[in-house]
Amino acid sequence: MVAVQGWWRCSAGDTAAGPVLLDAHPGPQPLEGRVPALHRGSPSPLPGATSGLPPAPEVLRVAIAPPAGRRKMAAAAAVAEEPELGGSLRRYLARLGALRPRPGAERPDGSRRTELHLLFDQLISESCGTAPAAGPCPQDVCALLVQACQLVHLDQEHLVSKVCQLIHHLLNRFQVLVDEQNLNFLLSYCISALKQCSSWTHVEIVQALAALVYNNGPKCQKHLPDLLGRTGLLVQFSDAAQPDVELRRAAVRSMANLCLSVPEQPYLDEPYRSVCFQTFLSVLQSSKTSDVDDITFCMLLQNALKGIQSLLNGGKMKLMQNDQIGSLLAVLKKCMFHGLPGLSIEMPAVLYPVPLPQYDKRLPAKQEQSEPATFKQTGNRRKKSKGKQKKGEFGEEGRDLGDAGNESVLGADMMKLHLGNVQKSPSSDPRGRASDVANMPAGKDHLSSRCPSWKRISSSESEYSDAEGGIQSKVRSYQANVRQGALACFLSAIKSIEKRVLYGYWSAFVPDAPGIGSPQSVSLMTIALKDPSPKTRACALQVLSAILEGSKQFLSVAEDVDHKRAFTPFSVTIASSIRELHRCLLLALVAESSSQTLTQIVKCLANLVSNAPYSRLKPGLLTRVWNQIKPYICHKDVNVRVSSLTLLGAIVSIQVPLPEVQLLLQQPSSSGLTSSGSTTPHRSNSSEQWRKTLPSEGEPLDNPAGCTSPEPCWLLRLCVSIIVLPREDSCSDSDANFPSFSSVYEPCPLRLEALQVLALLVKGHFPMAQSYFLELGEVACRCMEEMDPSIQLHGAKLLEELGTGVLQQYKPDSAVTPDQRVPVSVVVTFWTMMLNGPLPGTLQNSPHATLQTSACDALSSILPEAFSRLQNDQQILCVTLLLGLNHSENPLVKAAAARALGVYILFSCLRQDVMFVADTANAILDSLHDKSPNVRAKAAWSLGNLTDTLIINMETMGQSFHEEFSDLLLLKMLRSATEASRDRDKVKSNAVRALGNVLHFLQPYHIANPRFREAIEESLQALISTVQSEATMKVRWNACYALGNVFKNPALPLGEAPWTTQAYSALSSVVKSCKNFKVRIKSAMALSIPSRRECYGSTEQFCQIWSALVVALQKSEDTEDFLEFKYSASLRTQICQALLHLLSLAKSTDLPVVWETITEHGDAIKSYVLQYLKSGAEENEAGTHTDLCERERVLKGAVEHLDGIEKQLQGKARVRVSVYLQDILTNHASAAELRGLETPILVTNNPHF
Repeated sequence: MVAVQGWWRCSAGDTAAGPVLLDAHPGPQPLEGRVPALHRGSPSPLPGATSGLPPAPEVLRVAIAPPAGRRKMAAAAAVAEEPELGGSLRRYLARLGALRPRPGAERPDGSRRTELHLLFDQLISESCGTAPAAGPCPQDVCALLVQACQLVHLDQEHLVSKVCQLIHHLLNRFQVLVDEQNLNFLLSYCISALKQCSSWTHVEIVQALAALVYNNGPKCQKHLPDLLGRTGLLVQFSDAAQPDVELRRAAVRSMANLCLSVPEQPYLDEPYRSVCFQTFLSVLQSSKTSDVDDITFCMLLQNALKGIQSLLNGGKMKLMQNDQIGSLLAVLKKCMFHGLPGLSIEMPAVLYPVPLPQYDKRLPAKQEQSEPATFKQTGNRRKKSKGKQKKGEFGEEGRDLGDAGNESVLGADMMKLHLGNVQKSPSSDPRGRASDVANMPAGKDHLSSRCPSWKRISSSESEYSDAEGGIQSKVRSYQANVRQGALACFLSAIKSIEKRVLYGYWSAFVPDAPGIGSPQSVSLMTIALKDPSPKTRACALQVLSAILEGSKQFLSVAEDVDHKRAFTPFSVTIASSIRELHRCLLLALVAESSSQTLTQIVKCLANLVSNAPYSRLKPGLLTRVWNQIKPYICHKDVNVRVSSLTLLGAIVSIQVPLPEVQLLLQQPSSSGLTSSGSTTPHRSNSSEQWRKTLPSEGEPLDNPAGCTSPEPCWLLRLCVSIIVLPREDSCSDSDANFPSFSSVYEPCPLRLEALQVLALLVKGHFPMAQSYFLELGEVACRCMEEMDPSIQLHGAKLLEELGTGVLQQYKPDSAVTPDQRVPVSVVVTFWTMMLNGPLPGTLQNSPHATLQTSACDALSSILPEAFSRLQNDQQILCVTLLLGLNHSENPLVKAAAARALGVYILFSCLRQDVMFVADTANAILDSLHDKSPNVRAKAAWSLGNLTDTLIINMETMGQSFHEEFSDLLLLKMLRSATEASRDRDKVKSNAVRALGNVLHFLQPYHIANPRFREAIEESLQALISTVQSEATMKVRWNACYALGNVFKNPALPLGEAPWTTQAYSALSSVVKSCKNFKVRIKSAMALSIPSRRECYGSTEQFCQIWSALVVALQKSEDTEDFLEFKYSASLRTQICQALLHLLSLAKSTDLPVVWETITEHGDAIKSYVLQYLKSGAEENEAGTHTDLCERERVLKGAVEHLDGIEKQLQGKARVRVSVYLQDILTNHASAAELRGLETPILVTNNPHF
């Protein structure tokens, strides 16, 4: 029997009834001449395709057997198949096994070929059916495909084409990943088929290849030379010279599938990555030719974009070369505007980083001629749009990387909107508020008025009505997918490019105010304002947010000044760009109707506000944002309300306190909250309702600082009402997505954001919030009493901010006057309420470690003066809770407890309690040996505070404290701190501080104790090695500080022990050569601490220190880091003090070297000392003040001391150092007289003058 060949295409009715005969003719004939005509064309929908499965192929080509009875039997068999697909595949596998050629037969006879055609027809037909509840076993699918390939010889091209279609559809249909052994066989088969079969079969073979390599890239290593080598098959098929665009698209899709990363598997080697990247780039740079239809070209672009995105994401590709970055950004910008109505741009092949705006050459678009019709048509679709797409409307499989027209091609990375996918709620068109933005800077018309040719489609996610749009709406949908794919790829590129490099291309993607007579440059905001697809607009805004994130340093150069120069400074250009961003985003805000896109607009505004330098810009920008966002606080969509609160939080958290923000916070509550269909301003009218719901445990403060309005801050009232008041409106559509919401209160995400804004308000504007200090404390209590751990957590954070605000007011250097502080009695009431309320229970809530951590931080923010006035049982409760939590198994809780103990140890009422100090020391030392680096770092900080307490007690309590404190505990502290000094830098910096304090605290009987001797030597060596090490500057600074503390202990054998020379040598080296001037200052200070000449050791040692300080003085301005220059004056001051201190202690044997140095460098030293005397009252880096008289007294003391020594010298050995110093004093007095200063100069009795 001779098989009859036919070609058919799946349609909506061909689900399981078998193939449909299009034509039939006897005998296998060459079909190259008519296959392209049948194969090419717009894709037909795949019945049974669902949103969760990949899109189906546009064309299926199978051969069918002609006899009518045979066809009826096949159809009946297909209908009668049992629904369980696994058993069906196993029967097909058995039938294929029965068709194996008999021994000695090299190829199947005609009847077997006919049977193969029929089996393949049935399999492909069955794969087009509705998705089964349970798919077949992957092993069965692989076995069937391998068996099919074994039965089909490569010279039987019709069967080869059909078996490749079977591979394509089965793997995509059931999402099967082929195991490595079967993959090698099937790939080898496909590669051989591509080399041997006619070109008309190549499309089906490459499609099968794409399905095989999907998520299997690491298993294809040995086949990569054949596929991606210099003459690789995919490289040839994807070349721009390839005439068959379908084959080129399939090859690009295969490349993109190979670029997909697999977790914990090796990625493509660099040469292959480079080949793929260049291929994708070439595809994106190509233009559509007249013989290629729009949909096919769009799918080709989508595959290339997805491939680049896979390279950037999975391959962790870092774009470093400017030409590579410029080429990629150029094609991405081109694709971002692909098919955008009313716009056509011509992009250069490469974008170059420039500081000034780039204007793209805009071409007249053909669409503009038919704009009125388009406008009317899209307007009608607003009423007729459908909520759902037809099943399988545009589609190929997911392994085809989303060629389809549904807009889910972006993947999870692009469309993660806040709080997940939220259903859209109806809202009135806010375009009526566009007039509020009309008072923007002059010369900037609305973008929408300049481009009246488009109107947004309000239907969900750009779903078009096929009844009206037909093929045009389908083309627009595919074009929107290209734009979304380009934006998704751009988002990945942003993560792969260094920020400082990315901002060189700022002007290519961020709008700038157009010059007089110049057109507006196209940018991301063009898409956000003009694109008809709400999802595409949201994507553009998400990309803009990613660019703005972390841009604070770049934008900090902006300066909004009026300039009349021939050129525009870069700072003015950036300021202009910031203003234009505000204008465009506010335009988009009032014109947007999609809730999801509206959420992205507000998030983008929040990112802009967080990074813009408003202190350098003209006021008014924040006021416009503030007034425009107010109505959206009561929007019916929860996500919009949450993001609106986030934006307000960004405004109030601006670091530099701005008068503009202060005025905004003091606005009347009704300002800007007008009633509209999309707002529910009910909460704004209840001015004091939230206060009535709270039990009054204390009266608010009168005349709080910074609060001049008779009513409280409206934002504070709004946040509190959202947190504590029951909701008054019905549940909105978006609330239905949060099943855990209580029916009483507002949705949980909204309450959490209100708590965060309230905490930011307390942190940045505490004087405004302090008049409601107790009420806010009650809000925190209520939150911590709730069942939701997230609400409890943010209640604890609010409590911490309230406590920290009070601590800041009571700092010694605080500018707040005592009468403007929160009274201690109110603070005591506040903490009594907390400790009698939920705080102790929250601290013991072990299932929620993060909550315990925040509660620990809150408890550590208590005011020391208030703690001392708490009842004794409450003090014991706090201490007991913290000591207990220090033994927690959770590292976060343990670290927070260790830090809190380090705060409490400084309280004056606790530090004198020897038992508390001992208990705290044991707890901290336990945490210092924890396996968590964070716990050890916090414990080391607390140990430093604990040892500070030892020094304070030694100075205030005297010998009694030494006698009560355990020697064994002190030894344990010394050894633990020495061990910690070898840890990582975050631990080491505080460990060396603790070492210096302990060594300072030791008494003579400790030093004489043999058990201490070894520990002391080891600890001193640890300090010296840390000073000399290449550790961070903070560590070395603390090490120098610690050695200075060691030098203060008179019981140590300073100047006699061998370690003395090592210590002085290390400090001398640092003071001369350390790059960090702060470390040099601290080392010079340490060298000036010993109070007796014997402490400096031998004459040689003394002279080495003297010479090192002279060299350091001459190098006090030598630095490669410009930022260090601001410390050079303090460095010279400290070195001059150290030199004079040494001279006041010098003995006769030291003077020859001193005089030799003065002879050689006397003029330089003299000028520096005169400057030191002239500078007068000055605070040095150590925080001590030395006025002019004190400096002169030190110099006079050195003169008198040296004069007495020099008198004892005889003959030629006598040197004249005292004369040199007296000359400096005289010059200083003369200069003071010339300046008209009445400076009391101390006259010496030196006989030489």
